[in-house]
Amino acid sequence: MTDLNTRKLLSALCHGAIFFSPTVVSLGIPILILLLNDDPVVKENAKESINFHINLYLYGIVFALLIFVAIGIPLLIILWVVSILMPIVAIVYCATNPTKPYRYPFILRIV
Repeated sequence: MTDLNTRKLLSALCHGAIFFSPTVVSLGIPILILLLNDDPVVKENAKESINFHINLYLYGIVFALLIFVAIGIPLLIILWVVSILMPIVAIVYCATNPTKPYRYPFILRIV
């Protein structure tokens, strides 16, 4: 088992990577942490972060296509708010409870 401070930092970095860049670069940070770290809690947080990123991209594509039906713009605004709030909740959870991985609600777990 690794140091709890290291676990907190790496788990928070996985979830907070979305704030560094809205592109695929933010997906690379959790992938690197997943591949380079051997702590099971950090690995689960990295997987969950990757799943969240993939879900955001998929929902963004679907909602962008729904712009032509006039419901896409409100859905994209909601998605944008969720993409800001949920990682903050995950970071706070990882900082206060480093022994359990955070699980995002309502996402498909692909990884």
